[in-house]
Amino acid sequence: MSLDLSDVTQFVEANIGKFHQKRLQSLMKLRLKEILRRKNPYLFKAKYILIPHDLVKVLLDAYLSSQEESLFGEFLEQLAIFVCKKVYGGEKSSTEGIDLEFTRDGIKYFVTIKSGPNWGNSGQITKMVEQFKKAQKIYRTNNPGAVSFCVNGCCYGKELSPDKGDYFKYAGQEFWEFISGNPNLYIDIIEPLGHQAKERNEEFDQEYARIITNFTRQFTDEFCEGGRIDWVRLLRFNSERVRKSE
Repeated sequence: MSLDLSDVTQFVEANIGKFHQKRLQSLMKLRLKEILRRKNPYLFKAKYILIPHDLVKVLLDAYLSSQEESLFGEFLEQLAIFVCKKVYGGEKSSTEGIDLEFTRDGIKYFVTIKSGPNWGNSGQITKMVEQFKKAQKIYRTNNPGAVSFCVNGCCYGKELSPDKGDYFKYAGQEFWEFISGNPNLYIDIIEPLGHQAKERNEEFDQEYARIITNFTRQFTDEFCEGGRIDWVRLLRFNSERVRKSE
């Protein structure tokens, strides 16, 4: 069946708030030392960052960017499954490593969904291929002679060589058309994604400002001397070997 775009709009408006809520909750749970342990102090020294506020802001923004990419990727995966279910009866897969499975024109598709095309290293891609092969093996055992294909779907970007041998990789327009039959869906979904964005971001920005102020004060107290960043103290916190007690 063809996709009714009003269904997509209703789904987005009903669920996009969860992304904003998780994004805000992630910010509120943050602790300065948690971020400091995860980031590279040598990099920030090399970038000649001198002001505590500037260092805290760079650290926080880098952390949040990574978090938001992950959280929004989860939302887009849910949207893709919803769309495919409406058009082809697709379902969230219970098979390890597979996000979506559906049948179209007599062919079974196993789909792993990622945000963008540059998502993994060779080890992660090898693991994905193994999971694809396992899913196909189980399916063919239960359905002798059946035809199946595996797809790595990416919600944005481009893939110039989709045929990877063991699987196909579709990105951006090609992916959204693959799961919906609509070549314009990748454009159609952009407008409803802005539902309540202004109101949600105002709430987020207020909490962000509070966190920046508190983190800057804490960083200055613990990792500065005379208003200057004490890089030795910061490095010791980040990298010094923890000796076991006798």
